Amino acid sequence: MNLSNLTPATGSVKTRKRIGRGTGSGLGGTSTKGHKGQKSRAGYSRKIGFEGGQMPIQRRLPKFGFKNINRVEYKAINLSTIEDLANSANLTKIGIDELKKAGFISKNALVKILGKGTLTVKVDVEAHAFSKTAEEVITAAGGTVVKL
Repeated sequence: MNLSNLTPATGSVKTRKRIGRGTGSGLGGTSTKGHKGQKSRAGYSRKIGFEGGQMPIQRRLPKFGFKNINRVEYKAINLSTIEDLANSANLTKIGIDELKKAGFISKNALVKILGKGTLTVKVDVEAHAFSKTAEEVITAAGGTVVKL
């Protein structure tokens, strides 16, 4: 075996279809585009969403609802998560940095503490927003709530 007799595996390489090279090739004449019509012409390119003149689906379907441009998206963290983090890392203050280090939030996320779960340890919690029940449970356990 040497470089001069290397060939690709059988069936792995196909010769490309040479269209429009005379009737003898079997692919001349209309060049696989059929007879007449818009799509057979040179330079044809269809617009995205074009349905042949029929009313396109994005115009047939009615509009619905709206997007509130003032919406603020929070990452929800439950009290059960705060409890687990405080016990495992032995923390008395849990803020944005501690939640980032633990992998609960990404670097630009806004955090809201929700009241699911119980809190038995005294923890000072720092976040962007709190639910009423979460605030009550944290203060009842002896901790403080700091809104950023």
